[in-house]
Amino acid sequence: MKQVAMITGASRGIGRAAALAFASAGYDLVLAGRMQGDAAQRQYSLTGADGKPLPGSLGSVAAEARERGARVFCVHLDLLDGASAELAADQAQDQAGRVDVLINNAVYQGSDLNASLLDLQVETLQRVSQAYLISPLLLTRRLVGPMAQQGAGVIINVSSGAGESNPPVSAARGGWGYAYGAGKAAVSRLSGVIKAELGHRGIRAYTLNPGVVTTEALEATIGAEGIRALGAGSAPPHVPAAVMLWLCRQDTAGTYQKRTVHAQPFAREHQVVDEWSSPSGG
Repeated sequence: MKQVAMITGASRGIGRAAALAFASAGYDLVLAGRMQGDAAQRQYSLTGADGKPLPGSLGSVAAEARERGARVFCVHLDLLDGASAELAADQAQDQAGRVDVLINNAVYQGSDLNASLLDLQVETLQRVSQAYLISPLLLTRRLVGPMAQQGAGVIINVSSGAGESNPPVSAARGGWGYAYGAGKAAVSRLSGVIKAELGHRGIRAYTLNPGVVTTEALEATIGAEGIRALGAGSAPPHVPAAVMLWLCRQDTAGTYQKRTVHAQPFAREHQVVDEWSSPSGG
């Protein structure tokens, strides 16, 4: 039986790259995201320079993955709704039959996410708490029990340097705000608890920091010129995706669970992918 990977936030960027990497490696997929957004959901979505939602959908990624031989199921997931997270987990297991890998990649991306400290509203923190802390917990908890019964399972929580270090500059000058940093800090703590409590039952859990990744969302946030300025400090989405796949397939002993895996130096050190070029062509 083929293994099944469930990937949240799979419409574009790192999620899409992970879906295609796992499909190419022989996994079946459950892709989770906001399949049909209402007005309230669109309010908390990133838009491009034209003010329109960023391109990409679960359906288009599913079609690409099926071309690679994968069975693909799409389920609705709204991180701002805890019941949606639990329902997504139940639908994943009902439709795919099992889940062997869970990649918690989806994030809340409202325009208020990096508000400066003096402008930060309690409502923003409540949304961040729901999206970064509560919903991933509910989704993970719903799936990790059946994984433990299977005797094996892998959970990868996609974090960020913002959850483990201080911003280099203020939010107003391009750094991250307290809400985003606090949200990602919560994500960074989940894997260690899973390992401590369920590692003896065959569950591996990793915290992955993708670094700066040149996605549509990043361009919407800092612009194409900002991406070019990053130069060699950024990587395309297939780099962290390849590291996720490597961890699932190669690190069967769970060696890299005890620290945050920094995807870009890790990829170079372990020759996970061929060297990539910077956006500026260097």
